[in-house]
Amino acid sequence: MAGYTGQPDDQYSPYGQQPYPNTPDQGYAYPPPGPDPEPAPQPPALPPLPWRQLLTGIVTRPQDTFMRMRDYQMWAPALIVTFLYGMLAVLGLEDARDTVLDSTASTVAPYLIGTGVAMVLGALVLSTVTHNLARQFGGNGIWAPTAGLAMLIMCITDIPRLALALFLGGGAPLVQIVGWATWLGAGALFTLMVSASHEISRPRALGASVVQLLALLMLIKLGTI
Repeated sequence: MAGYTGQPDDQYSPYGQQPYPNTPDQGYAYPPPGPDPEPAPQPPALPPLPWRQLLTGIVTRPQDTFMRMRDYQMWAPALIVTFLYGMLAVLGLEDARDTVLDSTASTVAPYLIGTGVAMVLGALVLSTVTHNLARQFGGNGIWAPTAGLAMLIMCITDIPRLALALFLGGGAPLVQIVGWATWLGAGALFTLMVSASHEISRPRALGASVVQLLALLMLIKLGTI
């Protein structure tokens, strides 16, 4: 046939389309050199929760609360709640409750203040142990938020048992049942908190909380149960 050379047309592929360039000198096979694109801006961190939302959120929205507060200290609510709890926890003990009720106000006040201070110091030490164990298990959390949340969990979860013990006495069957139930609830909250604060698995978080849970059981729960 006239004009046929036996070679395919360079401008078209066998399917009637232009071939894609595969070298830089053919145009657009490679992106032009230049600086790397800037990463997308991160949303600003949420502010810490007010103390009322913090206290209620530990029970009603624990996971969200622990994630929100993992980088913020909360010494004021933690120390105040623990101190007040320590003063009232004495009334949940059978022998101490009778002694307090039979004493005058001037005699009872130093005793209650002393127990409140002792509870604060004890809870702080136990919460620090929980934090250090979490770090040993690979956690990366901060001491102040972990200790503050652990102190609040320790006190808040025991309020139902303590409220019943003030009126029914620590040996009442209902108080015993509530005591064990709230202790298990404290274990669940400790696990969620340590896992969220230190970014470790829940079994490791529970292991980090064992010392504080056992101390809570032996020093407070078993004293009335």
